[in-house]
Amino acid sequence: MPHEFFIRRPRKVERHIAYLCLGSNLGDRAATMAKAVGLIARTGGVSILKRSSLYETPPWGPVPQGPYLNLVVAIDTELSARELLHMLLGVEHAFGRDRTREVRFGPRTIDIDILLYGDEKIDEPDLEIPHPRMMERAFALMPLAEIAPDLAVGGVSIRDALAGLDTSGIVQVADAA
Repeated sequence: MPHEFFIRRPRKVERHIAYLCLGSNLGDRAATMAKAVGLIARTGGVSILKRSSLYETPPWGPVPQGPYLNLVVAIDTELSARELLHMLLGVEHAFGRDRTREVRFGPRTIDIDILLYGDEKIDEPDLEIPHPRMMERAFALMPLAEIAPDLAVGGVSIRDALAGLDTSGIVQVADAA
Protein backbone atom coordinates (compact mmCIF):
# COMPACT_ATOMS: atom_id res chain seq x y z
CA MET A 1 0.00 0.00 0.00
CA PRO A 2 1.54 3.32 -0.98
CA HIS A 3 2.29 5.84 1.69
CA GLU A 4 0.18 8.92 1.65
CA PHE A 5 1.68 12.11 2.80
CA PHE A 6 -0.37 14.96 4.00
CA ILE A 7 1.13 18.33 3.58
CA ARG A 8 0.15 20.68 6.30
CA ARG A 9 0.02 24.19 5.13
CA PRO A 10 0.09 26.97 7.62
CA ARG A 11 -3.32 28.44 8.16
CA LYS A 12 -3.90 31.59 6.22
CA VAL A 13 -3.49 34.45 8.60
CA GLU A 14 -5.86 37.30 7.99
CA ARG A 15 -4.45 40.63 9.08
CA HIS A 16 -6.39 43.76 9.90
CA ILE A 17 -5.53 47.36 10.62
CA ALA A 18 -7.34 48.46 13.76
CA TYR A 19 -7.47 51.80 15.55
CA LEU A 20 -7.60 51.89 19.34
CA CYS A 21 -8.40 54.90 21.51
CA LEU A 22 -6.84 54.97 24.97
CA GLY A 23 -7.84 57.32 27.76
CA SER A 24 -6.90 57.83 31.40
CA ASN A 25 -7.76 60.38 34.07
CA LEU A 26 -6.49 58.78 37.28
CA GLY A 27 -2.96 58.47 38.61
CA ASP A 28 0.04 59.05 36.37
CA ARG A 29 -1.99 59.16 33.18
CA ALA A 30 0.89 59.41 30.71
CA ALA A 31 2.84 56.56 32.34
CA THR A 32 -0.24 54.36 32.48
CA MET A 33 -0.96 54.89 28.80
CA ALA A 34 2.66 54.32 27.81
CA LYS A 35 2.68 51.04 29.75
CA ALA A 36 -0.67 50.02 28.23
CA VAL A 37 0.64 50.67 24.71
CA GLY A 38 3.71 48.61 25.64
CA LEU A 39 1.54 45.68 26.76
CA ILE A 40 -0.47 45.87 23.54
CA ALA A 41 2.77 45.94 21.50
CA ARG A 42 4.06 42.82 23.27
CA THR A 43 0.94 40.82 22.45
CA GLY A 44 1.54 38.08 19.90
CA GLY A 45 -0.09 38.85 16.58
CA VAL A 46 -0.14 42.62 17.19
CA SER A 47 2.21 45.29 15.87
CA ILE A 48 1.94 49.01 16.60
CA LEU A 49 2.01 50.94 13.32
CA LYS A 50 1.46 54.51 14.50
CA ARG A 51 0.87 56.33 17.76
CA SER A 52 -0.70 59.76 18.05
CA SER A 53 0.38 62.54 20.31
CA LEU A 54 -1.14 62.78 23.77
CA TYR A 55 -4.12 65.09 24.07
CA GLU A 56 -5.53 66.45 27.30
CA THR A 57 -9.30 66.51 26.99
CA PRO A 58 -12.20 67.57 29.18
CA PRO A 59 -14.13 64.67 30.71
CA TRP A 60 -17.05 63.40 28.67
CA GLY A 61 -20.32 62.53 30.33
CA PRO A 62 -22.36 63.55 33.38
CA VAL A 63 -19.91 62.56 36.17
CA PRO A 64 -17.71 65.34 37.64
CA GLN A 65 -14.06 64.32 37.26
CA GLY A 66 -10.64 65.47 36.16
CA PRO A 67 -9.38 65.81 32.58
CA TYR A 68 -8.31 62.85 30.51
CA LEU A 69 -5.25 62.13 28.47
CA ASN A 70 -6.15 60.44 25.20
CA LEU A 71 -4.24 58.94 22.31
CA VAL A 72 -4.95 56.67 19.36
CA VAL A 73 -2.77 53.83 18.10
CA ALA A 74 -3.00 52.09 14.76
CA ILE A 75 -2.19 48.40 14.97
CA ASP A 76 -1.71 45.59 12.50
CA THR A 77 -3.17 42.42 13.97
CA GLU A 78 -3.96 38.84 13.14
CA LEU A 79 -6.27 38.64 16.16
CA SER A 80 -9.97 38.47 15.44
CA ALA A 81 -12.01 41.44 16.64
CA ARG A 82 -13.28 39.34 19.57
CA GLU A 83 -9.75 38.19 20.47
CA LEU A 84 -8.59 41.79 20.31
CA LEU A 85 -11.42 42.87 22.61
CA HIS A 86 -10.53 40.19 25.17
CA MET A 87 -6.86 41.12 25.05
CA LEU A 88 -7.69 44.81 25.59
CA LEU A 89 -9.99 43.97 28.51
CA GLY A 90 -7.04 42.06 29.99
CA VAL A 91 -4.80 45.12 29.60
CA GLU A 92 -7.43 47.27 31.34
CA HIS A 93 -7.68 44.69 34.13
CA ALA A 94 -3.88 44.74 34.55
CA PHE A 95 -4.24 48.42 35.48
CA GLY A 96 -6.99 47.74 38.01
CA ARG A 97 -10.03 48.47 35.89
CA ASP A 98 -13.11 46.50 36.88
CA ARG A 99 -15.95 47.39 34.55
CA THR A 100 -18.49 45.66 36.82
CA ARG A 101 -17.76 48.07 39.70
CA GLU A 102 -17.30 51.40 37.97
CA VAL A 103 -19.62 54.30 37.35
CA ARG A 104 -20.58 54.60 33.68
CA PHE A 105 -18.63 57.50 32.10
CA GLY A 106 -16.80 57.89 35.42
CA PRO A 107 -13.09 58.27 36.15
CA ARG A 108 -10.76 55.43 35.22
CA THR A 109 -7.12 54.47 35.23
CA ILE A 110 -7.39 53.23 31.65
CA ASP A 111 -10.06 52.90 29.00
CA ILE A 112 -9.31 51.25 25.66
CA ASP A 113 -11.87 51.26 22.85
CA ILE A 114 -11.66 49.63 19.45
CA LEU A 115 -12.63 52.42 17.08
CA LEU A 116 -12.18 50.53 13.82
CA TYR A 117 -11.19 47.02 12.81
CA GLY A 118 -10.41 47.07 9.11
CA ASP A 119 -13.58 47.73 7.17
CA GLU A 120 -15.59 45.35 9.32
CA LYS A 121 -18.96 46.16 10.76
CA ILE A 122 -19.81 44.21 13.90
CA ASP A 123 -23.00 44.66 15.90
CA GLU A 124 -23.02 42.37 18.91
CA PRO A 125 -24.17 43.14 22.46
CA ASP A 126 -20.62 43.63 23.77
CA LEU A 127 -18.79 44.57 20.57
CA GLU A 128 -19.76 47.27 18.08
CA ILE A 129 -17.41 48.25 15.30
CA PRO A 130 -17.04 50.95 14.14
CA HIS A 131 -17.33 52.31 17.66
CA PRO A 132 -20.91 53.62 17.77
CA ARG A 133 -20.11 57.06 19.22
CA MET A 134 -16.65 57.77 17.82
CA MET A 135 -17.86 60.30 15.26
CA GLU A 136 -19.38 62.36 18.11
CA ARG A 137 -16.25 62.43 20.24
CA ALA A 138 -13.54 64.95 19.50
CA PHE A 139 -11.27 63.29 22.09
CA ALA A 140 -11.13 60.23 19.81
CA LEU A 141 -11.21 61.98 16.43
CA MET A 142 -8.41 64.51 17.08
CA PRO A 143 -5.72 61.88 17.71
CA LEU A 144 -7.22 59.63 15.00
CA ALA A 145 -7.06 62.46 12.47
CA GLU A 146 -3.41 63.01 13.39
CA ILE A 147 -2.37 59.48 12.39
CA ALA A 148 -5.00 58.73 9.71
CA PRO A 149 -6.12 62.09 8.27
CA ASP A 150 -7.66 60.61 5.12
CA LEU A 151 -9.72 57.96 6.88
CA ALA A 152 -13.48 57.91 6.34
CA VAL A 153 -16.14 56.05 8.28
CA GLY A 154 -19.51 55.38 6.72
CA GLY A 155 -18.69 57.78 3.90
CA VAL A 156 -17.85 60.63 6.30
CA SER A 157 -14.24 61.74 6.54
CA ILE A 158 -12.69 61.97 9.98
CA ARG A 159 -11.72 65.57 9.19
CA ASP A 160 -15.30 66.54 8.28
CA ALA A 161 -16.71 64.87 11.38
CA LEU A 162 -14.12 66.62 13.54
CA ALA A 163 -14.89 70.00 11.93
CA GLY A 164 -18.45 69.71 13.24
CA LEU A 165 -17.42 69.05 16.85
CA ASP A 166 -16.44 71.32 19.73
CA THR A 167 -12.69 70.91 20.16
CA SER A 168 -12.28 73.71 22.70
CA GLY A 169 -10.46 72.51 25.76
CA ILE A 170 -8.53 69.82 23.87
CA VAL A 171 -4.80 70.45 23.98
CA GLN A 172 -1.96 68.48 22.44
CA VAL A 173 0.38 67.96 25.38
CA ALA A 174 3.04 65.65 23.96
CA ASP A 175 4.16 64.75 20.47
CA ALA A 176 3.87 61.18 19.22
CA ALA A 177 6.62 58.95 20.51
